Amino acid sequence: MNALTSFTGHFRPGENVSKVAARLAAVVIVGVVLAVASDAFLTTGNLLNVLRQASLLFLMASGLTLVVLTGGIDLSIGANVALSACLAGTVIKATGSPLEGAVVAIACGAAVGLANGFLVAILRMPSFIATYGMMWLINGYTWYFMAGNTIYGFPHGFRQLGSGYLFSIPVPVYLMLVFLALAALFAGRTIYGQQVYAMGSNPVAARFSGVPVKRRLVLVYALSGLMAGLGSLVFLARLNSAEGDIGAPLTLPAIAAVLIGGTSLFGGIGTPYGTLIGALLLTLVLNGLNLLNIDANWQPLVTGAIIIVAVLVDSLSRRRQEARE
Repeated sequence: MNALTSFTGHFRPGENVSKVAARLAAVVIVGVVLAVASDAFLTTGNLLNVLRQASLLFLMASGLTLVVLTGGIDLSIGANVALSACLAGTVIKATGSPLEGAVVAIACGAAVGLANGFLVAILRMPSFIATYGMMWLINGYTWYFMAGNTIYGFPHGFRQLGSGYLFSIPVPVYLMLVFLALAALFAGRTIYGQQVYAMGSNPVAARFSGVPVKRRLVLVYALSGLMAGLGSLVFLARLNSAEGDIGAPLTLPAIAAVLIGGTSLFGGIGTPYGTLIGALLLTLVLNGLNLLNIDANWQPLVTGAIIIVAVLVDSLSRRRQEARE
């Protein structure tokens, strides 16, 4: 059986629609609970802030979704964001050109992704080990490059990318919608996307059916890195500053958004739409903790608990599916 045919047994559009609908219902339930618990939740400023935060999270998590669809993981996303932001900030301050800074950030992000793809696809390192090592490598270089300094004070036009509005909607929301459409088109409507699902569902069958597995792995890791580079620009414009540790808090939420959105750690199941809902749901939960004045030290605990629940649900669902088959 052809791998691109066999994978459809794992990627059922109806099933995915029902899972997305269930997660949308969860978003609505969390929203209703927060609206009852806090008068500040339904204010325009808070809702726009939720959308802005979810947009940045989605930009990073969208590329990671493709990696997880192949059964891999990218733990270097946060470190990649930090290095890309610091390099972009340095270039912008030195040249006064946000465009040159943007090119550097995106190129840096893609280069890190290509390096991860080379380690995983060509050298056949487990993705966890390869990207974990890359995370520490990038962190070390970023700290050395920045030497403890902070870069701040960027041009007003550039800052609009992260903190500006267009027709009263945060600019990052428009970016999110554009890349949601591109990610959905890539995953669901191109041969490359079909091959990514096939690799995640049955890598052996995909290889024997002629799918260029190594090239596709390099591609998805490069795309994950590229999206980290793009996300770094939005993050940099939002903060209006860059320092060596700015990416540290970003990796865990990005992974959580992908898993909460229904993408399976085992590969082959998931959609960009699900990742968007996962990003929105996680952002709502963290926003609710802030509104209810719950100690910020609880946020990592809550995020970790959500990841464990999401993986447990995925594992149980997979077991039921295998039992039925």
